[in-house]
Amino acid sequence: MDEQIKQIGERLKGLRDVLDIPKEEIAHLCGLSVEQYEKMENGESELSVSTLQKISKQYGIALDVLLFGEEPHMHSYFLTRKGKGLSVERRKAYHYESLASGFRGRKADPFIVTVEPKPAGTPKEMNSHPGQEFNMVLEGSMALTIGKKELILNEGDSIYFDSTQPHGMCTLGEEPCKFLAIIFS
Repeated sequence: MDEQIKQIGERLKGLRDVLDIPKEEIAHLCGLSVEQYEKMENGESELSVSTLQKISKQYGIALDVLLFGEEPHMHSYFLTRKGKGLSVERRKAYHYESLASGFRGRKADPFIVTVEPKPAGTPKEMNSHPGQEFNMVLEGSMALTIGKKELILNEGDSIYFDSTQPHGMCTLGEEPCKFLAIIFS
């Protein structure tokens, strides 16, 4: 995982260097301090997909390029076999498997997300991003907070929400939670 985070950080730095963007500009876009952003670039900080999505939208670069270092090529369809999507562990407890990484110009980013349980009392990391989001629990259970409302989702439950609202989740119980997440821009 640490190597993947470092590679994403290197791609962020490369993007900034090529486009001659000051660190302060990207930090401001992401709602981070310059120090927090520098930690992302140096691979010392966990990365959120919502932060990477903000950067990709602002600077016109595919999210896949930041996550995986690859430009999507397919434009009529892209098939992902079970367990074969490009994956990244961009946070210690989160594993993302992209289900459409090779499709160019897509309007949504679908992922299978697996989240490991955290110790009791660990605060949820809240984030927000433009667009809307759909989550469907495939295995396990989660507590999802949207704004000030906490919702419990069990296997088979789904939710569609305005992702500009601050939101965060955590697993319930001792088992990982696996869910389908589709982020619509």
